[in-house]
Amino acid sequence: MKTTQILTAIIILIANLGSAQYVIKDGSDLLSLKKVPQEKAYVDHSGPLSFSGEYLYYTIHCFNAQTNKPTNISTIGYVALVNEAKEFVFEHKIKLNKGHGYGDFFITTDIPSGRYKLLGYTQWMKNSGLPQVFKDDIIIINPYMADQTLLLNKTTANIDKNNLDKKSVSDASIISLKTSKASYLPREKVNLSIKNYKGALGHGSYTLKVKRKEEIDVPPALNSITYGNAYFNADKEIKQTIGDSIFLPEQRGELVYGTVKNTKTGLPAENLPVVISIPGKESLLKFSKTDQNGNFYSYIRKDRKNPMAVIQVEDQSETYTIEKGTPKHIDITDLSFANFRLSKQQAEYIKSRSVLNQIENQFFGAKPDSILQSNPIDIFNGGIPEVIILDEYTRFPTLEETLVEVVKFAGFRKVNTSDAYIRIGQDFKSYDEDYNDFPAIVLIDGVFIPHHEKIRTFDARNIEKISLTRDQFRLGQKEYQGIISIETFDANFLDTYTAKNSLVVPFTQPVAKKNYFVQSYPPEDVSYDRIPDYRRMLLWKPTFNITDSDYNFEFYTSDLEGTYEIMLNGFTTYGKPLTIIKEIEVSKNSM
Repeated sequence: MKTTQILTAIIILIANLGSAQYVIKDGSDLLSLKKVPQEKAYVDHSGPLSFSGEYLYYTIHCFNAQTNKPTNISTIGYVALVNEAKEFVFEHKIKLNKGHGYGDFFITTDIPSGRYKLLGYTQWMKNSGLPQVFKDDIIIINPYMADQTLLLNKTTANIDKNNLDKKSVSDASIISLKTSKASYLPREKVNLSIKNYKGALGHGSYTLKVKRKEEIDVPPALNSITYGNAYFNADKEIKQTIGDSIFLPEQRGELVYGTVKNTKTGLPAENLPVVISIPGKESLLKFSKTDQNGNFYSYIRKDRKNPMAVIQVEDQSETYTIEKGTPKHIDITDLSFANFRLSKQQAEYIKSRSVLNQIENQFFGAKPDSILQSNPIDIFNGGIPEVIILDEYTRFPTLEETLVEVVKFAGFRKVNTSDAYIRIGQDFKSYDEDYNDFPAIVLIDGVFIPHHEKIRTFDARNIEKISLTRDQFRLGQKEYQGIISIETFDANFLDTYTAKNSLVVPFTQPVAKKNYFVQSYPPEDVSYDRIPDYRRMLLWKPTFNITDSDYNFEFYTSDLEGTYEIMLNGFTTYGKPLTIIKEIEVSKNSM
């Protein structure tokens, strides 16, 4: 019941969305917003120390700040890396699945050595400012740049070793990690068993990683327990009041919004239909309408394949200016950074690690991660299209002629007028079905074409195929008869697309989900014998859901000797943080 009330409150407010931030108009608005719990976030990562040529892996967990359970409010989270100049090195958009998501960032040689901050948040969390946002220190060392002044000091590194040992960890009474022995040879298989002793009390979402312990003293990363203590007093609801502006949560997917103004008068364009299309073979169409202030919004729920969006106003009687909205960055003026300095004694270690990174990256092709394929997008909404490959027919110079001579059931109506449109013949389901004269939905390489007369003379020699269905569709408040999808050979229609009252804009994509590579050395397989293995991260499982009592994993050690930490880090379904750590040794002298 409470969840229904929360979602209802959000939908009411979203219906009045005007810009990047919403202004609380009155007491009713404020009361609705107060019903929506604030959120908080935790980011588990592969830091705190990273070198150029390495990946920074991360998992983000977002919670209802009132219950500490995974959020059911925001469906989009953000992970960002900020430098000491308060500049965003990256800001990744993460799709959340029941409050959890993950991604990674490759640290290139363009990123200088320095102290950085990793941030985790949702748009809704921005309303409570920087204190609500997850923050943790990341040290980046880039040995390929001559200028290392940001990390150099004439004295030795000034991290207090006593503080490094103060890691809060859970006891093994709930969940335990076990290996068959404590010491392993390089490239030896490790069997890891995870046992949950407490049933439902141990169920939850965790990150499982096996990583070499850092040889340089750095500020320890926040594990789930230290995070829980640090953010215990996070805001439980927004603090804004009437007249304040707030960020609204992305409750139904990626939020795309903006404003439309009459170019001549500069006034907001009210009650105008707006069509948003995501181009490509798997295109998306979304409809919106401007409010009294000229604002429009829509949500993208599906996994889109294109980082561009086309926003168009169908009305041609006036000229309009379209602006896509972009959320403001959170104010990070008060962000502070770790007190860390390099020393000359660390030079040899830095050189050695960098050389090993270069060797490891040379063989990345033999150890690739794979992108998880998302569900395909069906632009025909379940209909089975008729597909015409134009090379199988006599070619005609224009689209209009091609529809007449090659494509059945489709052609232009009201030709030689500014109101010309493509119509697809109805596929009558019954003898008494009403006849209509609705236009077709027309796409070229996934770009929605609002005014068909503009493409009558489109060069058909560039068209590879035409697909169409004859079903009736409704887009927004307008009826359409059929869909016709035109695909060019080069799929580059968007590159040259210009039309009155249209705007082509970049639209940041969420981070793609991956299956991370897991190295193995089966006895009968010699393919890796001559490939060096200097992995520091032996296993990275960003999301691991415990719903049972026993789990077994296996991973292989690398050629890199030293002490490795096996860490299970995350939260139970009740919001309790758990961090379990076990160490193993990798050495050529292991028995």
